[in-house]
Amino acid sequence: MPDQSKKVVLAFSGGLDTSYCVKYLTEDLNLEVHSVLVDTGGFSEEETKAIEARARSLGVANHVTVNVVDKFYQECIRYLVYGNVLKNGTYPLSVSAERMFQAIAVADYTRESGASCVAHGSTGAGNDQVRFDVAFNILIPGVKILTPIRDNKLSREDEIAYLQAKGVPGDWHKAAYSINKGIWGTSVGGRETLTSHGYLPESAFPTQLSKSNPETVHLHFEQGELKGVNEQSFENPVDAIQLLTRIASPFAIGRDIHVGDTIIGIKGRVGFEAAAPLIILKAHHALEKHVLTKWQQHWKEQLGNWYGMLLHEGQFLDPVMRNIEAFLRDTQGHVTGTVHVQLEPYRFYVMGIQSNYDLMSAKFGSYGEMNNAWTGDDVRGFSKILANQTMIYGKVKDDNQKQ
Repeated sequence: MPDQSKKVVLAFSGGLDTSYCVKYLTEDLNLEVHSVLVDTGGFSEEETKAIEARARSLGVANHVTVNVVDKFYQECIRYLVYGNVLKNGTYPLSVSAERMFQAIAVADYTRESGASCVAHGSTGAGNDQVRFDVAFNILIPGVKILTPIRDNKLSREDEIAYLQAKGVPGDWHKAAYSINKGIWGTSVGGRETLTSHGYLPESAFPTQLSKSNPETVHLHFEQGELKGVNEQSFENPVDAIQLLTRIASPFAIGRDIHVGDTIIGIKGRVGFEAAAPLIILKAHHALEKHVLTKWQQHWKEQLGNWYGMLLHEGQFLDPVMRNIEAFLRDTQGHVTGTVHVQLEPYRFYVMGIQSNYDLMSAKFGSYGEMNNAWTGDDVRGFSKILANQTMIYGKVKDDNQKQ
């Protein structure tokens, strides 16, 4: 029987941090490493094979790839769309969201394998360490969590020097930028994002500008979900998101740098590229402004922001998230229609919408032009009643000031 006390499951991406973890865990701690690559929509088949080959070349005992793209969409992304979630009005939570599903998948594999330890390559300065730790503490309590980068307080330069000393080949120039790609966007971290003023160079972004002629894209939503792009319809919104990514990314759309408050209380910056997520969120929000009432939009904004904050801070497994999801899901019954979006180099804008549920209906009146469902006297009386309480407040205040 294998010694389970020597068995550790490692969340593995094939990058600098997790490559270091394999060598350190196997050669310095003498552990049997089982690596798990969790695909959230960021890898091609060729890339997953290359990552597996790298894991085996580094010395893992076994490697598996777990695809959670559909689960990620069904249980998280669609609620980010329903809630129009942009952290600090900027970031579509690309990494924040996918990290929880990677952690859940690794925890499930650890439980099934009977390993006594689980490991991840997070540093001690960011959010990922909390997200992974929280998920592991909830789902596999009692399993020891190993974090070599955090525990050894390593810089990227330290990791590169260690791997070079071990004779591990690698393109260390590319390692100057940390790239995390998933279906809901790609994050980019590097020396520029460690400052408050630096901006990432063009070469740091995974997709380069290759389209210059403007295009109009037509997005069809059914009850809040993207089910069509131009003339193509999809049963699975994941396929629609991937097509929109292929259409829009060559315009270098969706690039920005997010500045936020980390879970551990410090400020952080991260670059990202998220063409499809930003377009979908803006298009969905535009459609909602036409088909939802004022108060539906108001409470969706409050709960959408709250949902995004809890997800960002690693609280996806808290039951309150299921409560918020139920509310968001219930609001989407009339969010059906087509949104027309113009794509141009480095930018996009929503041109307009078409929907059978559009509340901007000419049969009731045109804003600033005419009214069909009420009279001027109706508005005159309504305005008087609406002003009543504030009028009374003012009179009472004036009377008391005269005394």
